Amino acid sequence: MDKTILVIGTYDTKDEELHYLCDRIRAQGGRVVSMDVSVLGDPSQPTDISKHAVTAAVGKTIQDAIDAGDENGAMQIMALGAAKLTAQLYADGKIDAMVGLGGTMGTDLVLDCAQALPLGVPKFVVSTVSFSPIIPADRLSPDIQMILWAGGLYGLNSVCKSSLSQAAGAVLGAARAVEAPVRNRPVIGMTSLGSSCLRYMKLLTDPLEARGFEVAVFHATGMGGMAFEALARQGYFAAVLDLSLQEMANLMVGSVVHGGADRMTNAGAAGIPQIIAPGCADLIDFAGWQEIPAAYADRPYHTHNRLIKSSVSTGDERRALIREVATRMAEAQGPVHFLMPLLGIEEWDRAGGPAHDPDALAAMIDEVRTSVTVPMTEVDAHINDQAFADAVLAVLDGWIAQGVVRV
Repeated sequence: MDKTILVIGTYDTKDEELHYLCDRIRAQGGRVVSMDVSVLGDPSQPTDISKHAVTAAVGKTIQDAIDAGDENGAMQIMALGAAKLTAQLYADGKIDAMVGLGGTMGTDLVLDCAQALPLGVPKFVVSTVSFSPIIPADRLSPDIQMILWAGGLYGLNSVCKSSLSQAAGAVLGAARAVEAPVRNRPVIGMTSLGSSCLRYMKLLTDPLEARGFEVAVFHATGMGGMAFEALARQGYFAAVLDLSLQEMANLMVGSVVHGGADRMTNAGAAGIPQIIAPGCADLIDFAGWQEIPAAYADRPYHTHNRLIKSSVSTGDERRALIREVATRMAEAQGPVHFLMPLLGIEEWDRAGGPAHDPDALAAMIDEVRTSVTVPMTEVDAHINDQAFADAVLAVLDGWIAQGVVRV
């Protein structure tokens, strides 16, 4: 049997475009379940799931949406219903993937529908604002795919047909090809950065797998941290090794390269055991194409590539970061252990490196000793040394022996 794709959109304003998308999926042998999330108008022909069914899913009517007062209130009612129905359709085995279509209004709604589906279910958004900075990281599900709907604001044309036909092939192909995650081993979620900066993942992965774990390493450059948090929120991990906190450092000073305001909260809220260390928490990332802001212009910085460059944080900034980290760790509902590598927290802070600042590191260590209230180990090593990896494994092995973490 071929795959069934849920197609979501406002059929009152995007009727022709949505029918074209459905037709392209069917032309390739796929099946379609269409969902109308319009408020004011009606489709040219009935959809499989009407707008009335969408509002009814959350105990509302279309009139309630109309009476909401503005388009935002109306579409939030539609978004709640659409997300609930999306999750139910998948749970009932009626869909294999989803694709949503829209401008800002439709995109806002479809992002909620994508988040209602688990990891491994193909989810595509065809949007006039794909990849735009107006879409915050915390609205994106971990494995979402986005396609820019070029020339798609109003009416079918050859430009927007190119985007829509690619989307039809992409979502159906993904539904046919996807190898969904199989939970046959407990998963360790680990945060890190590229091996030129943090290398402990190379020292930890094989020993963790030898213990019976599957290891998923998340690139902590904003989107990676967001995906890590989303899976932690779902209780996906047996334990987490949150050893790279640069996204927290970025969040604290207002850099856009962060993993969301809920960074370092979801594993704790889910009671997942956490081993935490301040890897790269001395750096503040900026987009490689932008000028370093004036407040950071007199500091050393490292240009990693054309996409990203990093400035060095001060001792006071590191103290503030550790205080916030300590607060988030203290709120966790599960076990937490903090590791402080005393000889450095990323490769560029070694003596002679562009981020070397022993006074600022000393300030961070002092704040750790003052503010951290969870169990803590000081490691007389650099974070990239074997001794640090051994200290991580020692904490984890203790939890395994106690039955806190099960293999």
